[in-house]
Amino acid sequence: MWSADDLGHLGAAGELEIAVRRPDGSLRPWLPIWVVCAGEQVYVRSWHRRDTGWFGQALRSRRARVRVPGLEAEVTVEDLGDTSAQVTADVSDAYRTKYSAGAGSMVTAEAATTTLRLDRSQSGRTDFRTSSIT
Repeated sequence: MWSADDLGHLGAAGELEIAVRRPDGSLRPWLPIWVVCAGEQVYVRSWHRRDTGWFGQALRSRRARVRVPGLEAEVTVEDLGDTSAQVTADVSDAYRTKYSAGAGSMVTAEAATTTLRLDRSQSGRTDFRTSSIT
C-alpha cells in the first residue's frame, strides 16, 4: 500500500524511473516512463501493448524497482489491461490531467490495454528515500 507521502512524490514526478527485475533478481537498466495516481493507486502505461522492451519484461517478471525524486521502492506489477471500464476511465483521466496536451497517445483504446498497476512490495519493504534524480 502506498502512503500519502509516497503518492505525493509519485504524483508530483514528471516521470517515474523503472528497473524491471530479471529472473535472477538483478535489475535491468532504469527507464523513464510517465506515471499517474488514481485514487490511492499508481499506474503506468505504454503507448502500445507488446512483449518486448520494458513492458514485456514487466509482464513476465511482475517485479520492479521504481524511483522518483524523494522515493525509491520495490513494487509488484499487475497487468490490468482494459479489464475494468472504471479503472480505464480513471487512469485515462489522470493522464489527461497530468500530461494535458501530450497525453493523446496514452489515452487511446490500445494504450488502455497496457495499464499496469504498481503496488508496494510487501517483501523487502525497506524505503530508500533519495533526491538523486531530478
